[in-house]
Amino acid sequence: MVIDTRKCVGCHACTVSCAVENRLPPGVVYRPVIEEQIGKYPEVSWRFLPRPCMQCDNPPCVPVCPVGATWKRADGIVEIDYDACIGCRYCLVSCPYQARTFDFGENWTQDTPGQGHMPYEELPTFEWGEVHVRKEAVIPHSPVGNARKCSFCLHRIEHGLLPQCVTTCIGRATFFGDASDPESLVFQLIHQPNAMRLKEELGTEPRVYYLV
Repeated sequence: MVIDTRKCVGCHACTVSCAVENRLPPGVVYRPVIEEQIGKYPEVSWRFLPRPCMQCDNPPCVPVCPVGATWKRADGIVEIDYDACIGCRYCLVSCPYQARTFDFGENWTQDTPGQGHMPYEELPTFEWGEVHVRKEAVIPHSPVGNARKCSFCLHRIEHGLLPQCVTTCIGRATFFGDASDPESLVFQLIHQPNAMRLKEELGTEPRVYYLV
């Protein structure tokens, strides 16, 4: 994934579309947009930095999992097995990008007087190519009580679609493709002189590049 920070306008459309696509509950955010004020008054401007999971080639979240519930797939995506995850949150602490969140089982209509769960809160999600019904923690395949994170919309790309954040970006600031294909746009972009990755000094080898 390549994100052109020069085109990002901070509209948060990617954050919202991600939440809708994955039916994320309160407190679970896969693609926040970090806002930074730069410069000194009166010459002040804003910089916006969308931050999905970096899908690191050397992910620090993998070796700390005591039950092997997270691993790196052959296609480069770091996956979570909700059935195996015990909710210890070691992976949340180990991620230097704060790209993992925890599902505490909250709902948008929680504590609303006279209002139970809305129908959309009980619809299944299709993360990691499986059907997950998020109702109660005891329901099989439920992400309640699990670590959660961006999957690059694996359920979409396996069917030839782009991640939802890419298709929703109004500034056309996000690109997605095969970085190993010299003919692809993504390959060309990551070899531009203004391409960089976050915290490269940690040796995580993130697969998300930024154009600055």
